[in-house]
Amino acid sequence: MARLGLTPQRLAAEGAELADEVGFDRVTASALAQRFGVKVASLYSHIRSTQDLKVRIALFALDELADRAAEAVAGRAGKDALVALGDVYRDYAREHPGRYAASRLRLDPQTAAASAGPRHAQLARAVLRCYELGEPEQTHAVRLLGSVFHGFASLELAGAFSHSLPDSEQSWAWALDSLDALLSARSTGG
Repeated sequence: MARLGLTPQRLAAEGAELADEVGFDRVTASALAQRFGVKVASLYSHIRSTQDLKVRIALFALDELADRAAEAVAGRAGKDALVALGDVYRDYAREHPGRYAASRLRLDPQTAAASAGPRHAQLARAVLRCYELGEPEQTHAVRLLGSVFHGFASLELAGAFSHSLPDSEQSWAWALDSLDALLSARSTGG
């Protein structure tokens, strides 16, 4: 086992790869052990269960996605930042469908609070800063962005937009334009 260099972090990263290949719902400790050519028992000195593995994959995906989002919105403001943030979520879902599904895993409150989840909310609030929304409007707006970004990505992954015109690229641009217009209209600064 030592020669394989198994660690909880390596198991989470490889589990994320497996999730992209077979789907997050099909990731198990047994399937991961097969990838490493070891017995499942060998993994249990690093993880407690398949559920623990899935939580670790979710945390891995949330961190990875937050890093991408932070890089994408850095130095941007207004609609440019809004589009960059939305594109990160959509692109991540298309590039890493298993990891994206993992990032949607419901976590217990303590784990969620210690995850990159709050960082995602902070990034959304940073994007919304130029719209000058007060509270509770800013919280509503954070939830709206998440609903649109994740809803669109989930439906697109499921093939919901592949059977009609216009294509999803046009609908995505329209959705982002509409979000910007709505947020601008609700701004307290204008």
